[in-house]
Amino acid sequence: MTIRSLFATQFHEGQLGDDALLAELEHSCRTLARDDRAGRAWAKENNYAGYTSYASLDDLPVRDPAFAALRRKLDKQVAAFAEASYMELHGSKLKLDSLWVNILKPGGGHTGHIHPHSIVSGTIYIAVPPGAGPLKLEDPRLPLLMAAPPRRADAPEGAQGFVYMQPAPGTVFLWESWLRHEVPAGSAKSERISISFNYS
Repeated sequence: MTIRSLFATQFHEGQLGDDALLAELEHSCRTLARDDRAGRAWAKENNYAGYTSYASLDDLPVRDPAFAALRRKLDKQVAAFAEASYMELHGSKLKLDSLWVNILKPGGGHTGHIHPHSIVSGTIYIAVPPGAGPLKLEDPRLPLLMAAPPRRADAPEGAQGFVYMQPAPGTVFLWESWLRHEVPAGSAKSERISISFNYS
């Protein structure tokens, strides 16, 4: 009998590799959380447990040199991910079209979602205190499995219905934007800081 593994989901785990830039980004994120009243108001209105620039600022790489430097580094990792995923781009390159800061307070999380109208999405982690929530990834086939039994606890990672990725400061995760993901509430005693982004 031959059993093949089909329709694999690619997931990239990389590193920023620049401690000085990581420190600059943390300072910039905390400054935004202090100064961006519109972002704080949006977070409060939408029950976001912390701060996000998602709905308030869309020009961070132009506004701040640290985000411009981050964009250059992300461009390279996203290009490599697209190549490893066999994306036929007809000579074009994927381009950053949105980038935003997330600061989750202790006990905060982010419910399951996808990123419509994008090709590649990702997150770089700036501050990850002990007990901070991981990135939870969901098998995209779950809504179609109907009467399928759950997978055994000893099933390999690629056969599980959910995979939990625990980042560290400087970790870069990339995935195709249709992949559903969330941040479960953690037990950290301090803020979890990340920067998320989309490429189209």
